[in-house]
Amino acid sequence: MATREQIEETYNYMDEMWRLSFGDHPDLTCAYFNGDFSKTLEQAQRDKHDFILDSLGVGPGARVLDVGCGWGPLLNAIRQRGGHGVGVTLSTKQLEACRRGGLEAHLLDWKDLTVDTFGRFDAIAAVGPLEHFCSPEDYWAGRQDDIYRSFFALCHDLLPAGRRMYVQSMVWGKNAPQFDKCILAAPKGSDEYITAVIGRFYPGSFGAFGKDHIIRCAAPYFRALTTSDGRLDYLETMRQWGRVYEFSPRKLLAAGKLIWPWLTDREFRLKIQSIRRSYNTECFKREILDLCRIVLEKA
Repeated sequence: MATREQIEETYNYMDEMWRLSFGDHPDLTCAYFNGDFSKTLEQAQRDKHDFILDSLGVGPGARVLDVGCGWGPLLNAIRQRGGHGVGVTLSTKQLEACRRGGLEAHLLDWKDLTVDTFGRFDAIAAVGPLEHFCSPEDYWAGRQDDIYRSFFALCHDLLPAGRRMYVQSMVWGKNAPQFDKCILAAPKGSDEYITAVIGRFYPGSFGAFGKDHIIRCAAPYFRALTTSDGRLDYLETMRQWGRVYEFSPRKLLAAGKLIWPWLTDREFRLKIQSIRRSYNTECFKREILDLCRIVLEKA
């Protein structure tokens, strides 16, 4: 699993720029266009929150655990419905953003959660964190399925009978290359090269092999109610995210703070290279990566 240091390396540097672009509780996960690409990104993100909370049956008084809560967009949506969300994250910048907004969030690894930590919940959402649960080392050592099963066992313990959880995750697509060939020495622009760079963008992280892989690992504890593919939604989300790079004076000041890591940290330069050359977008275009949404019910 990605460590706290690796999660902070992934998300903390973009904190100020992201909040300046998208508000106090920016959403860094795929929006929900559902075939209607005339929507604005803001509307599609609101529709995603409604889709998740409707699928989970969240209303006034509901307690919801948000695993990998980010900057708190879903926690805020839960609050607007009259529910109470409890978020966990490994990013200090995300934690600070949530708490500034009056949201309940904790700097906590899901592996350290038990029923005694916060009690039980009426629903659980995991929008994006599964991507970080397995490291490349875990994958090569054959631990990936065990990690996922441990997570779903925990969620099973945290929910009453018949309650639901939602999982949204980037996963490996049908054109994922051979992983032992995904190195920076691969030909520039090749599937192997851009996959290697994306791996540096998300240190300590390795995805699942499609929705069926996730459902299989959840099966001892949950049954799948609905699934959907969001690859095209993610492409549109990233297209509209492009405006994050439209600079204002405040954004220029924030960008200036990144000059030193750019000069001194090769790994950071690879991150910026991935952004500038839209390698994440390219992975979705080439179907190296896919996006799945799964609604599960406790078995």
